[in-house]
Order: sequence, then C-alpha cells, then structure tokens
Amino acid sequence: MIEQGYWRNRDMRKHVSILDGQLAPTLVLTNATYLNMYTKKWLQANIWIYKERIVYVGEKMPDNDDGTTYVDCQGQYLVPGYIEPHAHPYQLYNPEQLAHHAAIFGTTTLVNDSLMWHFLMDEKKAFSFIETCQNLPISMYWWARYDSQTILQEEDKVFDTQSVLKWIKHPAVVQGGELTAWPALLAGDDHLLYWMQETKRHRKPIEGHFPGASEKTLTKLKLLGVNADHESITGKDVLKRLELGYQVGLRYSSIRPDLPKLLEEMMELGLNTFDHLTMTTDGATPSFYEKGLMNRLIEIAIQKGIPIEEAYRMGSYNAAKHLHLEEQIGSIAPGRIAHINFLDKKYNPHPTSVLARGQWIVRHGKICTYPLQIDWSAFGIKPLDLRWNLQENDLQYSIPIGLKLTNDVITKPYAIKIDVTPEQLPIDTHDAFLTLMDKNGKWHVNTTLHGFTKRLGGLASSYSMTGDLVYIGKNKQDMILAGKRLKEMGGGIVIVHDRRVLLEIPLTLGGIMTSDKMTTLIQKQKELTAWLKEFGYLFDDPIYTILFLSSTHLPYIRITQQGIVDVMNREVLFPATMR
Repeated sequence: MIEQGYWRNRDMRKHVSILDGQLAPTLVLTNATYLNMYTKKWLQANIWIYKERIVYVGEKMPDNDDGTTYVDCQGQYLVPGYIEPHAHPYQLYNPEQLAHHAAIFGTTTLVNDSLMWHFLMDEKKAFSFIETCQNLPISMYWWARYDSQTILQEEDKVFDTQSVLKWIKHPAVVQGGELTAWPALLAGDDHLLYWMQETKRHRKPIEGHFPGASEKTLTKLKLLGVNADHESITGKDVLKRLELGYQVGLRYSSIRPDLPKLLEEMMELGLNTFDHLTMTTDGATPSFYEKGLMNRLIEIAIQKGIPIEEAYRMGSYNAAKHLHLEEQIGSIAPGRIAHINFLDKKYNPHPTSVLARGQWIVRHGKICTYPLQIDWSAFGIKPLDLRWNLQENDLQYSIPIGLKLTNDVITKPYAIKIDVTPEQLPIDTHDAFLTLMDKNGKWHVNTTLHGFTKRLGGLASSYSMTGDLVYIGKNKQDMILAGKRLKEMGGGIVIVHDRRVLLEIPLTLGGIMTSDKMTTLIQKQKELTAWLKEFGYLFDDPIYTILFLSSTHLPYIRITQQGIVDVMNREVLFPATMR
C-alpha cells in the first residue's frame, strides 16, 4: 500500500519477490497492446499486477500463479488512467462522488483545489480528510492555496504563514496555487512570495491564473517562480507561454470550452511538440460531466489532428511528469499504480473497462459498485444549522451602484435607475435584488444584479465562494420563502415564484455539496438552468454566476464579505451592513 506518497519497504520486497516466483500476482493482463508513454509506441506485453501496483510489463508469464486471475486483452488497447490536473471538487458535487463518476469514464486521478476546505473545516480535520481520500480507488492529490479568490473579513486568519506552510509540506499536496492574487505579488506582497519559494523548496510546482497576461507580466511571474498556467485564450497565448517555459493547460469547461479553438490555432501556428501541454475541465458544473471528463478532451484532441499518442499523453503522462508523480501514475510501467483504461480502438478514448488501483470500476461496459468510504460527519461536515431567519428589514436596498453581468461570470458596475424600495421590482427590466448574507447572520450586503432574471420571484443559495448565503429575486416575499426553505433543508439552492417552490437542490454537506448520486445531481442542475432561462437568465451557466459573485480574481465589481468592491483598485465602495 502506498502511504504519504511512498510505498512501504515490506510491500516493495513483496513486489520484487513476485518476479522470483516467491509470491503470485493477483491479476495478469495477457496479450495486451498498450501505449508506452516513454517510447510513444504501442507495444505487446503481459502486465502483472499485485493488488494496486503494476509489478511487471513484458513478454514473460509468472512462475507462481497461485490464486492469480488472468484476463485476456486480445483485441483491446490499453492506456494509463487519465489525469484531471485541475479539479474543483465542490461544484455542488463532493470529491468522492466526482471521483467515482470520473473513473467510470476513465479519469482515475484528480488533482484538487483545497479552497473550500479552508472554509468548511479546521486544518486538522482537513488533513485527516485528504488522508482518508487516499483510501479511495481513485488517486486524489491537492493544491496548497495562497489566497481566497475573494475579500474576507478576516483573511489573515484563513491564510496565515503557519497554515500555508503546513499545506505545502503535506505529501498529498503536489503543487501551489492556483495563483489568483498575482497582482498583489507583483505589487510587492513578500508574504506571498515567501510561500511560493517554500513551495519550490519542496520541489512542488506553482500554477498560475493569468488570463490575458502580457509577455512582460508572464515573464515577471516566471522570474518569481510560477511554473504553469491554464488561462490561454488563443493559440498565440499557448505558444507564448510555451516559449517562456510554462507548462500549459488547455481548458474545456462549462464556461470556457476553449479546447477546440486552441488546438486549431496551435496547429495553424505550426506547433508540433506537445510534451508540455496538459488539458483540464477546470471544475465544470455537474451536467457538463454527464459523459465524462478527460475522455472527452482526449477525443477532441484526436479529432483536431493531434497525434493519437500525444493526445493520450496530454491526458495523462504530461500532467504526472509536471507534478513529479510520474513514478506513481500516468503510465503503464513497473512500479506504477494500476490505473488502466481498456479501449476497443486506439482512436476511441472512451473505455469499455477501467481499473483503478487494481480494482474494476467498469468491466465490459458494466459499472462495478463499491461502498462509499467517506463519513462526512466525522469531519464536521453536516447540514447547515442556521440560527437566524431572513427578514424583510434585511432586504432594504439603497446604494446607487449595482452589478451587471456581461457574461456568466464577469460583472461590471452600473447605475441603478429604477426604484428599488418596493416589495416587487418591475418585470420589464433585468434588474433583481441581490443580497449576500453572512452564514452566521451578523452582516449583509445589498445591491442589485442585472442580467440574471426578468421575472423570477426569489432564489436562495448556500452555494457560494465562501459558504455565505446569496439571495436573488424580483419579489422580497419570494426571497424570504426561498430562504426559509433553504434553512429547513440544511443548505442548498431553492427557487420560488408566486409563493410556490419550483425546485430544490439539497446541499446537506456544509451547504456547498450534495450527498445525492451524480446522476440525480446532473438532472437537478439541468432543471435549475432550464427554469432560470425561462425566467430570463441571459447566459449559460447560472451555477458559476452564483459562485463567482464574490470572486475578486475576476473583473470588475464584486459583492464580498467586506462589501461592494472595485476589483481593479481593491477598494470597498460600499461596506457591509451589520445586522
């Protein structure tokens, strides 16, 4: 068994003894045609597996096969389990739920954002949680966060040096980032630079978040230690980052499905080397994952003319190499974890069978069930216990500036021209009430949101960047009813119109994540999007809209714990109101 990133000595001795016939492998895959990630060739071999580790790849058969299971792989093509190098495992789903769903489609490793654990549990429980995740069939690794992506009332208590360094040092943490506070870094934030250098001293790369960054800015950030970035918007962006020495992630997500265009533009620019490219779905919302994760991205890469071998490397080995995990994952070779996908054709990345840590996740197209292993209550993750009620006097609106959506996630300031004092806003405008309420009921921030709805009475959501409560709507009584139902559920998303509850998505894991099956969640999210579009939502992904209302790594104006914030100037325009 692998522990803290390393195999135990007695296990390694067992693995070696299998080659001498002293111990039998548990599983042998015979007549396998597999993709060797080091030669980029399809080779013939027999693959021996002992429990969760590959112990031999070659022509030989074991001398000792007492209790060994043989599987004939004639006519199949084997590739390593796919790697999602940039997951946000809390987009309504929870990490275990996402991991199992991803593995069904061949993505057997997730490299996860740790941001939400800073809000949901204390440090000790967070580390206990990520260590528990090591027992799952799917490999789970994590990032060390440097900032909150918003403005908190007590930021220094969430991200202090002692805590950040503990995350950096943890064996399951394989990189720093994503670095969204890079403007502060360039402006002279030496605390942030110190944390980054400590990350590098532990031989862990740093991932950036640099949309639209100039060559000068990218060069400065490279000098300060950043290794990777996944925010390329054009093929030229990809090429420039590669030229500067970045590992480049190509994104295909629910709000930024850029991959096809990026690949086309890269090829037009003559790019013919792919060793420093990875791909990511960047924490897409549930319905985007209905047919899988990295399998879909590899398929797009192959369709766009990327050589088949390179496409599979971009979806597995390249990420492992970048994160210094290539001795554990990303290839079919001795010593690696037995994450293996079985394909019916080389060019078809959708597996018919999947092994994860030597366990069958899918066998001949049939999903193999295994029991859920995470007891969320052991980590203090339970339904929200709200000790307060949303009241009409909380919904008083008077400030002159609101937030205007220009797409799913970008908000610009706009002058509020309608009368916002009545119970009901007019339905011939896209203006709606917007309130961010402290989850402990101590403060609130009130303004308006343009572009989210024309008619909807009320929406309440405990799903947000910080776990605070978001209320949006045209009618205060509908908003109050939605808030009441959210409280009764213990967290979630509720939409109400004309005093009638239209849809509920229970999020009983800290008000952020569901314990429902992924299939159920996908259907619920589709229904939510359909309802909101019927009521006048102008864009595609309202889940991301709700999440990013507080996100100060995006322009231009945000609603945060401190109040309405001008992102570019880091200035609080209208402070939060204490209740």
